[in-house]
Amino acid sequence: MELEKTLQEDIALIESALRNYLSGENGEGYDEIFDAAKYAALAGGKRLRPVILLEFCRLCGGSKLKALPFACALEMIHTYSLIHDDLPCMDDDDLRRGRPTCHKVYGEATAVLAGDGLLTRAFETMAGADCAPEIALAAIRYMSRAAGMNGMIGGQVLDMASEGKQISLDTLNRLQKLKTGCLLCAAAAVGCIAAGKSDETTLAAAESFGNKLGLAFQIEDDLLDIEGDAAVLGKSVGKDEKSEKSTFPALLGMEKCRELVNALTDEAVAALDHFGGDPLLEALSRSLIGRVK
Repeated sequence: MELEKTLQEDIALIESALRNYLSGENGEGYDEIFDAAKYAALAGGKRLRPVILLEFCRLCGGSKLKALPFACALEMIHTYSLIHDDLPCMDDDDLRRGRPTCHKVYGEATAVLAGDGLLTRAFETMAGADCAPEIALAAIRYMSRAAGMNGMIGGQVLDMASEGKQISLDTLNRLQKLKTGCLLCAAAAVGCIAAGKSDETTLAAAESFGNKLGLAFQIEDDLLDIEGDAAVLGKSVGKDEKSEKSTFPALLGMEKCRELVNALTDEAVAALDHFGGDPLLEALSRSLIGRVK
């Protein structure tokens, strides 16, 4: 009950701030780009990444309100990646969070630009955070690396290159560590940075949490693509098989994947020991096991 209450409080903060950060309509003839960006960014979702960022900031003794620009920036980056991922030139998806994808509503060109706009607005938002300049700079640097060519984008490149091929488990692990894990690492690590805790040991513990939880989350995603209900999930299912992608269930089998999700979640929770443990983040992590969306 306490978890749900805190989650709803965090999500309410994030939703309100996101709406404010993405409001910039001026009647100059290009307001559609704000509509498209808000259509994608304010479509709901778990808000897992920004919530984790706020909670790691709190865990390190920082202010959630001070961390809010970084949390919203992370969600903007995540949303931009989803808009682009759904485009015909990539995963070619028609449904996201239970609604038509951005390019289906606004056209491909506007969807590309909406993604670009969210990415650049993310860094504008972080640069304007009410904190010490060195904290903002460290957060921006970390987020840039996590979202860039040696991070999420690199993982997306590997993902596209792997379609129609049988890849090894090592390659799949590397792909998903970049594509999914990097932004979850950023959520935990930037939360610490926002609280002024950027020592090597603290960031290593935060990254361990993000990496383990990210891999567990991705394996659950792979399972949902096989077993999930599109109406509940809010996006298409069976895409991996149609695209002939190598997935964890394809390489390891369903039962082994379920065991691995539990083991990885235990390891993510163990990483919280550096911070003295945290019942809320532990409960949040375990709530993702066996999720239906």
